[in-house]
Amino acid sequence: MNKMILDLAKKIENIGGRMYLVGGAVRDFLMKKESHDEDYCITGIDIDEFIKNCPEAKIRGKDFPVFDLYGTEIALARTERKIGIGHKGFEINTNKNITIEQDLKRRDITINAIAQDVLTKEIIDPFNGKKDIKNKIIKATSESFKEDPLRVYRVARFAAKLKFEVDKNTLKLMNELKPELNTISKERVFDEFRKALKTDKPSIFFDELKNANVLQVHFLEIYNLIGAEQPQKYHPEGDSYNHTMEVIDRVCTMTNNLEIRYAALVHDLGKGITPKEMYPHHYGHDKKGVEVVQRFSNRIGVPNSWRKCGKTAAKEHMIGGIFWEMTPAKKVDFLERVNKSILGLEGLQIVVNADKNSKQGKDFAYLKNEILDKINGEYIKEKYGIKEGIQLKEKLREERIKKIKEIE
Repeated sequence: MNKMILDLAKKIENIGGRMYLVGGAVRDFLMKKESHDEDYCITGIDIDEFIKNCPEAKIRGKDFPVFDLYGTEIALARTERKIGIGHKGFEINTNKNITIEQDLKRRDITINAIAQDVLTKEIIDPFNGKKDIKNKIIKATSESFKEDPLRVYRVARFAAKLKFEVDKNTLKLMNELKPELNTISKERVFDEFRKALKTDKPSIFFDELKNANVLQVHFLEIYNLIGAEQPQKYHPEGDSYNHTMEVIDRVCTMTNNLEIRYAALVHDLGKGITPKEMYPHHYGHDKKGVEVVQRFSNRIGVPNSWRKCGKTAAKEHMIGGIFWEMTPAKKVDFLERVNKSILGLEGLQIVVNADKNSKQGKDFAYLKNEILDKINGEYIKEKYGIKEGIQLKEKLREERIKKIKEIE
């Protein structure tokens, strides 16, 4: 905590207020983790008094005032009352008589409802958040949890981030919010999903939504993988949902690239539309999966580059898995085709390795340099004196096939 914040806390104290560090920063401090954001809450003074004493603070926020000062976010203590449907249907009340305990009560989960007095360093923990941190449990602060449907996805995301378990009563509250989930904007759903995908174990995000029986609202295509049987010989882990969860967690140990992580998540979505009478086989799920990925991507509003990577992974992962069994000509076609995609050969290789849970012989991605980069149009022109045209393309393909035969 820097000197400017301490000086501000003393100034607030001199005019009859108290200043507290709140939320995630306190949680991270108690968990001995580095915190990147520090949010503060002030009690005992009103907005006019704060502005008068801190004229350099920049005010923002439509529904309630939040101030930017010294690179941190500062808000006055407030209470909220539900007056409408959705995560915006609140009446906000801010005044100098609201206590820090009242402010903490409106927060979603107990581990985020802890404050620390800036000057005395006293921890204020009216909802036993410290105990829940110790027990690695995510628990709703109160029944007011149900006032904001976005909290359903926030809880699942925090569970993934912290590798905590959601308690049964909170799962029940999450389920009771199911009818309101469609009031959340696509952008907010995607933001929570994106943050979950950045964690080490995104599977926890989906598992907790599944436990609350709300997975099907925004993540229907992933929900449809539940019960989609697979050949036990190749998939001892169980159904397509379990397989997908293992793949997404596995790929997170291989790359931080969110496009590739997304591609791994959606690579098998085609299995969710396989008729049950075909189980445990999913013939053609790779080709069928392209349209399913498109639908899923549209629903949660992923970036266009993510959607394209996902469609490539769905369409090409099966071929990538049997790459070394194909004819030289088909190998060249595959390399050229995937290399032109945003996912690329390196990205698809990661997806295939995560899917197979092993490196099946040699990687195909390294052939980008050996086959595509070294044997290019300029190489053909120089070697054979051929100019642009069909002859050049034919000779290029011929040389690449020849080279891949040598490598085999």
